[in-house]
Amino acid sequence: MPILGILASSKIFSTQTVEYLVVAGGGPGGGGNAGSGGGGAGGYRTASGFAVSGGTTYTVTVGAGGTGTTGGGAGSNSVFSSITSDGGGGGGGATVASSGGSGGGGGGNGSPGSGTAGQGNAGGTWSGSAPLTGGGGGGAGAVGTNGAADGHGGAGSYSSITTISTPYAGGGGGGTVTSASGGVGGVGGGGNGGNGPGTISPTNGTANTGGGGGGTRDGGNGANGGSGIVIIRYADTFPLANSTTGSPTITTTGGYRIYQWTGSGSITF
Repeated sequence: MPILGILASSKIFSTQTVEYLVVAGGGPGGGGNAGSGGGGAGGYRTASGFAVSGGTTYTVTVGAGGTGTTGGGAGSNSVFSSITSDGGGGGGGATVASSGGSGGGGGGNGSPGSGTAGQGNAGGTWSGSAPLTGGGGGGAGAVGTNGAADGHGGAGSYSSITTISTPYAGGGGGGTVTSASGGVGGVGGGGNGGNGPGTISPTNGTANTGGGGGGTRDGGNGANGGSGIVIIRYADTFPLANSTTGSPTITTTGGYRIYQWTGSGSITF
């Protein structure tokens, strides 16, 4: 009888599928030039029906957010098995914006970065005239707005994979040289942009959302991008995984077993 139980458990996972959300690290905000761009959000990928096999170990990598710079740079990729989300592009400033999961907003030194198809959107453009505001970083759900408008970060996308609707991967707001505040970060963890007098500092993208960092004024570094996250779930009629590493948070709710990694690890079914 115990042997039959073991065989049954193995058979359950021989044809199981899971749903995943893989969000990469957000890009850093730009700096070092008048009105620098916000960081692009980390790439956002989600789908159901991903086949897993019993006894197989699947790697999980959670990407770090990019470190605030004077332009360019990027967040790091996040990975679940064969699914890779690209790190967000850095906002432009003293150097040009970079492309990524979502692209960084343009600064005074060039055009915005582009997003990766199916993962995110492009950043907005630098205003080029008063009030010299950088473009917002792109988000998973929308492009960053142009500096001539408001330089806000692009909105992220909502996921209910944890059974609670939560936004991820918002773009960072662009910096401005005026006394007003910079662009507002996009919903989903995007950081806000700073201002020229230095009375308002740019803010980092929120940890474990993949949000882009806020851009700043000339003379300083932009804010850091937020780290990414990897989440998988499957029906709770199937057993717990055989083992995990990386200390994921494991919950059973709403008819699902849910695993959330905020650091790299693995899962073996």
